[in-house]
Amino acid sequence: MTEPSSRPSLGAALYVTLAFGLASYFTFAAVQGNHGLFQRIETEAEIAALRQTRDRLAAELVRVENRTQRLSDGFLDLDLLDQQLRDVLGYLRPDELVIR
Repeated sequence: MTEPSSRPSLGAALYVTLAFGLASYFTFAAVQGNHGLFQRIETEAEIAALRQTRDRLAAELVRVENRTQRLSDGFLDLDLLDQQLRDVLGYLRPDELVIR
């Protein structure tokens, strides 16, 4: 008669090693992979930054559209026109004194 060995068989050890290796690989891929947790966090941060940029640009667009409308032929804003004359062309009123 043969005595039962207390050591696990080679097949069982190979099976456990293979299962651990596969579990490690899929865990690593779930965290570090192209569609993993870190990539998701990075993408969400980029989305938040892009939304902030979009909102800032939308506010700037509204401001520019307002100024454009105020300078249009159908609507004359004398204060804006006076400001543009002073800034762009350097005009002054006769009663003003320039200090440099």
